Amino acid sequence: MDKGYEKERFEMLGIKVSVAKRFRKFCKKMSKSQSMTLLLMLDFFEENGISPNEKIGPNMQTLESEIKKRINAVIAIIKDIEKNHDKPTTAMLQSLFMEFEPKQQKLILEKEIKENKVQFVEKKRFK
Repeated sequence: MDKGYEKERFEMLGIKVSVAKRFRKFCKKMSKSQSMTLLLMLDFFEENGISPNEKIGPNMQTLESEIKKRINAVIAIIKDIEKNHDKPTTAMLQSLFMEFEPKQQKLILEKEIKENKVQFVEKKRFK
């Protein structure tokens, strides 16, 4: 039984046999009773302001194009922010850090290897 509609009585509607069969198949696909399916259909048309006589194609296409326009506008805003705000600020911060970068001090344990310059070379005698 349909929740909230248990106490209501049934009413007869005049529907052609072929339409009734088609509607019953649709109700089975929806897994709802005939009353609930018809109620859902009516709610859908009323909430979306769509007439069953209209094709939904052009309305969906205009909606899709509006969404694409807004997405492109958001992308343009983000690119502008990156170009005019983030990159210059990042470059300034990097230049500041490069100037004041601390010099690396050698560890105490490290020893410097000094190369001794040879001043005199001993001559070898040949026998």
